[in-house]
Amino acid sequence: MSADHDALFLAAEGDAALCTIVGIDGSFSRRVGAQLAVARDGRVAGDLADNCLNAELANQSAEAMAEGEVRLLRYGKGSPFIDFRLPCGSGLDIVIDPQPDRAALRAAVADIGARRETALALPASDFIATRRYIPPVRLAVLGAGAECAALVKLAQAQGIAVDWREAGNGLSLDRVPEDLAADPWTAVLLLFHDHEWEHALLEWALSTPAFYIGAQGGAPARIERLTRLRAGGLGDEQLERINSPVGLIPRARDPQVLALSVLAEVVGAHEALHPHR
Repeated sequence: MSADHDALFLAAEGDAALCTIVGIDGSFSRRVGAQLAVARDGRVAGDLADNCLNAELANQSAEAMAEGEVRLLRYGKGSPFIDFRLPCGSGLDIVIDPQPDRAALRAAVADIGARRETALALPASDFIATRRYIPPVRLAVLGAGAECAALVKLAQAQGIAVDWREAGNGLSLDRVPEDLAADPWTAVLLLFHDHEWEHALLEWALSTPAFYIGAQGGAPARIERLTRLRAGGLGDEQLERINSPVGLIPRARDPQVLALSVLAEVVGAHEALHPHR
């Protein structure tokens, strides 16, 4: 599960109000669409950045559930709540839906579980009409060695799903495993020192809708890689999808540094796909 989905998952479980930021006047540390769910039994999921704001919305949600009425509230700049201020000096418009459509919530949860993009209608039609969701990032790591191990460990510590196939242990030269898959929210990462393992896997990766394809290697390896793929009939538009050198940090030599560099770049690319940026 992604933190972006926490509130949705709790609200779909049962009796809970769903709070959504539908407007931001100025700057704020959360995006439009950020959500907080408040269950009648006191459980809370999601985060709107400020503990005081979360507590205030929990109280407002309890009152809204008791009344059964949608609330559209303004906090910060231009708010009627003169005793409640936001430290950023911005203004937030937040809708509280005390009785969100449970069937729609569960359908959205099912879509995310099936790794499909989905959306949920919001009651504040003067602001954003729907809250859209994309599946969480997933990694397909192909390779062997300390770099792969460090990347897998770091990704799993962040709750990111990883499918790691090792050269000689799950991967065979010039063959693509039949069960290897990549959807539009999967990053395919080839971390080989022996680049002869790459060719068939890169051809496969470029045939998928993977949002990110990265390959390790210095300049000679990159030149040889592109030359071979072009000889196989792939055009420049397809080859431009390959990120190499991979990662944000130039010439990373330490496996842990490379892992952090790669994961940061991948997460940044996935963040750019978010419908509420």
